[in-house]
Amino acid sequence: MTDATEAANKALVLEAFDTLFNQRDYAAAERFWSPDYIQHSAHIAPGRSGLFDLIKTLPETLRYEPGVILAEGEYVIVHGRFSGHGRPAAWIAADILRIADGVLAEHWDVLQDEATEAESKSGLPMFGSSFPS
Repeated sequence: MTDATEAANKALVLEAFDTLFNQRDYAAAERFWSPDYIQHSAHIAPGRSGLFDLIKTLPETLRYEPGVILAEGEYVIVHGRFSGHGRPAAWIAADILRIADGVLAEHWDVLQDEATEAESKSGLPMFGSSFPS
């Protein structure tokens, strides 16, 4: 894979996540996720429909903010924050995606509730440069 392909894969993931999680444009989001999408997350039902159906159940206030993003070959890892999902704390996520034929083909994640400043033993935020208010 070339640097250009890896850059394109990162851009694809960022556009896909914004389209689905922030814009809630399910028809447009279909072009980013493979019809044969493989879901490894313990929180999400199988396939593209499992992901889309989950997002449809969440409040319209759901927002995704990307942070650090890395790509190597067909894999992209993005560190991000999901907020406004109706739970007491935002989720900090490391999403790992495999890209195949120009679409998101497979997904794994690691999720953790975002710690407040009082909860952070390191004294540093889990995401970004400041603690959420």
